[in-house]
Amino acid sequence: MFKATSTFIVTQQSLFKIQLLNWLNQFNNCIVLDTHGYHSEYGKYEYLAAAGMQRSFTSKNEFTESLSHFVESEKDWLFGHFSYAVNQPSSNELKNLNDTVDFPGIFLFHPEILVLLKDCEVTISSANLLPASIFKGIISQKKDNSQQAQSVILKPRITRDAYIDKVTQLQQHIARGDCYEINYCQEFYATNANIQPAAVYRSLSSISPVPFSSFYKLNNKYLLCASPERFLCKRGDTLISQPIKGTSKRNLDNLEADILLKQQLAADSKEQCENVMIVDLVRNDFSRVCKPGSVKVKELFGVYTFPQVHQLISTVEGKLEQHTRVTEILKANFPPGSMTGAPKTKVMQLISQYEQSERGLYSGCVGYITPEQDFDFNVVIRSLVYDQTSQILSFHVGSAITAASIPVKEYEECMLKAAAIQKLLGEFSELP
Repeated sequence: MFKATSTFIVTQQSLFKIQLLNWLNQFNNCIVLDTHGYHSEYGKYEYLAAAGMQRSFTSKNEFTESLSHFVESEKDWLFGHFSYAVNQPSSNELKNLNDTVDFPGIFLFHPEILVLLKDCEVTISSANLLPASIFKGIISQKKDNSQQAQSVILKPRITRDAYIDKVTQLQQHIARGDCYEINYCQEFYATNANIQPAAVYRSLSSISPVPFSSFYKLNNKYLLCASPERFLCKRGDTLISQPIKGTSKRNLDNLEADILLKQQLAADSKEQCENVMIVDLVRNDFSRVCKPGSVKVKELFGVYTFPQVHQLISTVEGKLEQHTRVTEILKANFPPGSMTGAPKTKVMQLISQYEQSERGLYSGCVGYITPEQDFDFNVVIRSLVYDQTSQILSFHVGSAITAASIPVKEYEECMLKAAAIQKLLGEFSELP
């Protein structure tokens, strides 16, 4: 429980965010969730941050009764993550791949300090310290605008030609009727990477300010996330998901050309097909926990613009059955359908068979649960993970493979999605 809460006024929000990030980074675990000013009817908080740990829960890869008990008994703020491998089907076909940066499967914590920022109003809650002393400590931080200086050489886990060959093989599975769509991902990684995580996150947010950004530290491991996608949100008895499927590059030098690209994405039948397959998958997942007949597609094929790309986003809503547990909701929908494909169980087996490394936290989710048992979790994409002890850095990108996919175009889409991170860390280098 928080023993004290106070509200303060800041005159420069952007400066305060820098100071707060630097202050939070002194803790063994902390999290920042930033909408970067994007407004949504479902978004309840503009900017959330938490640090320290009163209690925590860790599990390898299962939604257990002990997890449910922890979530329900706390009845307080919880923050943390669920990795992609949680809720995987039991199958001898699944193989153990290399996980470059090994986060726990599930980690949730009740923080010692909670910070909410809206416009110029800061609300600080604390279990042990006076909010005024916390605020003083934050604003006393130096205005550290240092950027990532060291060049990082990124290596692909799979070559371009091998990637294209794998996509071709996956299309053979689609032709045989094994699946309809599969999200196939590849990893880029670096060893001996000596980076400043807070500085890299600030730079990433500057290049790509998106509504589900996150800076997440768990001991020596970091997630630097620039995700535009909401996985799952609960507001009272309403459940919401906003899967993204459909991507177009932008033309920032020519407004008319950029508008044309947006219009072409909206009318692209292939992208619409990919999107509707995942919408149907989400509707099916929702039906396990929502009242019969309540699951609706509120928006289909909405086109949304972000700094790097245009995206095709749909919104699915449903009314939850009474007394449905938070963990039941998450389990029924996990992992995010936009990062698997359809049917979910089969494509997860194919993902394990064809991908070259474990996804880890990538394709999982990060977010919060409120004392009222509402929650909001993103989809971990467009993200770096970093182990400060081993100095290993990694990120994944992927695209949706269908029968209509052109393998080389799918590779190009992956490179487009990786562009923001590429700007931060240098050019890719091919493996021998």
